Amino acid sequence: QVQLVESGGGLVQPGGSLRLSCAASGSIFSINAMGWFRQAPGKERELVASITNSGWRNYADSVKGRFTISRDNPKNTVYLQMNNLKPEDTAVYYCNDRRATAYDQWGQGTQVTVSS
Repeated sequence: QVQLVESGGGLVQPGGSLRLSCAASGSIFSINAMGWFRQAPGKERELVASITNSGWRNYADSVKGRFTISRDNPKNTVYLQMNNLKPEDTAVYYCNDRRATAYDQWGQGTQVTVSS
């Protein structure tokens, strides 16, 4: 099973930007749709963006126009560019197969905190 390691989180002021990376231990080409998820304190994990091998992207309404997902299959890496960050974007961010559930293996995630 592919191991996923997220990085790039941090503390940023409202309106700032961050770029998250998700490095896979093996090929992600076999995973048609990769996704970025987030989980805020006291809330369930939610899918915020996904991308297929053909480049089709989908976003949650809350991040549309601000976040951009991309993938580099030769590098086995998925990215999430986050612009115009808001306090409500504060969460731990994870990447995984878009179809992943709570019963699947997850990485440790990367913390994003948006605060002045």
